[in-house]
Amino acid sequence: SIPSSQSPLYPPNPPIITQGGYGGNPTPPSQAGESNPPFIPPRGEFQNGIDWVIAEISSYQIESSLQLAPQIGIWTTFTRDHLSRHKTLENYYQIKASLLHRCREQVFNGDDPYLAKLGLEHWGNAYWTSIKGKNGLICDPAKGIYIEDAWVRAFGELILPVSLFKMVGAHNQQNLLMAVAAAKLAGIEKGAIAEAIATFPGVPHRLENICTVAGVDFINDSKATNYDAAEVGLASVKTPAILIAGGEAKEGDDTGWMKMIQAKAATVLLIGDAAPSFAQRLEYFGYQAYEIVETMENAVKRGAEVAQQYHASVVLLSPACASFDQYQSFEHRGDHFRELCLQLKG
Repeated sequence: SIPSSQSPLYPPNPPIITQGGYGGNPTPPSQAGESNPPFIPPRGEFQNGIDWVIAEISSYQIESSLQLAPQIGIWTTFTRDHLSRHKTLENYYQIKASLLHRCREQVFNGDDPYLAKLGLEHWGNAYWTSIKGKNGLICDPAKGIYIEDAWVRAFGELILPVSLFKMVGAHNQQNLLMAVAAAKLAGIEKGAIAEAIATFPGVPHRLENICTVAGVDFINDSKATNYDAAEVGLASVKTPAILIAGGEAKEGDDTGWMKMIQAKAATVLLIGDAAPSFAQRLEYFGYQAYEIVETMENAVKRGAEVAQQYHASVVLLSPACASFDQYQSFEHRGDHFRELCLQLKG
């Protein structure tokens, strides 16, 4: 990420690929290169051996980086988030869009309902992706990046078989397509793109497979800090799953997440401040297979027990909440979960 305090150090048009959006899609920067560089070099050092900077930019950072004009911008998803700061969905959209308008080239996830609705009317020169094949594109296939016949195709060219990509879930395939688009637009050779994808292990805290204990996979999805991201995470794992959820609740529509719980979760283990309110919501939806366990330690221990009881193959931490009631960050929460799982494995 680009710290706002460092934004004045940037040249106005550096070779930057930026990614915005969330709701379950945090990984394109990692797939295209390195996400969240810990240090952005000062202006004088920017061109010394650096071909591209790849950065994930939040709406907060966009507000304080009004001169930043990347060469390539990627918009992964658009969901109701950060409204306590931005007040309205329209205001939130305009902040995100302002950065994309300053980009020389734009890549959009055509499978995102909100972005697809805006479509070519608002972003006529953009590149669009779809995991639903050529017919799923909303643009000319010559400007499309899509999956068809089990192959990733970009601008009419075969890139690699989807089977070589290790990460699970439709949203990760969407991320894959956007990363391929950025790499192609940056002039990277097809062979290098294919090799990078085939050897990419994934990212921490986003459907990170920690370990397997007694036939049960323990998966860290701590970055799922809102309902949409948690819904995507749960949709991506095998059924039945044991879900660990809770923390500091956010505003938003939890309906889709609740329905996904009904469809896929054998039980839900609730932690943190949101546990009582989540229990009420689950009851409202007629779901009673939950337990309030309060802490991560209790959740991991209990998760291992009930996984055997329900013959579940997955214990998934996908909180649908911020972490600040019990942790310093979602990374801190995910690291603690990982530590507990590895202790369980012994």
